[in-house]
Amino acid sequence: MSGAFLSPVLNSSKGERHISIMKTFKTTYETLYRIYDKHRRKYRENSRDSKQMCLMWSTDDLPDVIEGTEPFCDIEKAFDICIDDDAALDLYDMKLEEAAKRIIEMQKG
Repeated sequence: MSGAFLSPVLNSSKGERHISIMKTFKTTYETLYRIYDKHRRKYRENSRDSKQMCLMWSTDDLPDVIEGTEPFCDIEKAFDICIDDDAALDLYDMKLEEAAKRIIEMQKG
């Protein structure tokens, strides 16, 4: 994007808010992707990068409990949030983009 393109947007508070939200989403997504990729690579069966949160755990030997597991502990630490059992189950079934949005909502309280 060129500076000339951004100038009119930055002059309005709505535009500034939109850019701020986009930066927040981008940063959240990138951080989440790094965590996801770190854990996904531990499992040979998860070599296809489909950007599904569930790939942070073995898909050949499904976990009985996911709350409090290393991937969620890393997410909690990175985003300063607490993931309870219900949130863990919801996040487990999401794609990264949806999970990033949910994490931003969780940070807001």
